[in-house]
Amino acid sequence: MDTSLQDRYASATRCFGCGPANEKGLRIKSFPEGDEVVCTWVAEPHHEAFTGVLNGGIIGTLFDCHCNWTATHFLMRRDGLAFPPCTVTASFAVTLKRPTPSTRPVHLRARVVESGPDRATVEATMTSGGKVTATCRGTFVAVKEGHPAFHRW
Repeated sequence: MDTSLQDRYASATRCFGCGPANEKGLRIKSFPEGDEVVCTWVAEPHHEAFTGVLNGGIIGTLFDCHCNWTATHFLMRRDGLAFPPCTVTASFAVTLKRPTPSTRPVHLRARVVESGPDRATVEATMTSGGKVTATCRGTFVAVKEGHPAFHRW
């Protein structure tokens, strides 16, 4: 797939982390790669905690959105859907292993490790310069009609 999941399925979404329509957002781009979903993202100085180091909240946002797209892509493929179900974060935990440099690209790699009828649990890593700087595990749930996020993409 040459087009990111976000651009293909949610081009009008304004989510701060992954919304292509949010000019002030992070605008991550997630791409399927086998059983995983990958993303490369480049920080700007205003994303720093301090000079040269990416803010932990930005790291959390990158994981939250990228893992969410990993989950919805998995559910769509598993269930043979033409369009991904809208998923939301039920829980996620980030472990910061070492400072993440803000001066070079970060790479995220995520995969589904467990799933149920309406949810997927995702594990992900963030690397920079070939070193793991952070990890994440989260559960993402497909919402039903009536939920505020149901028609978000």
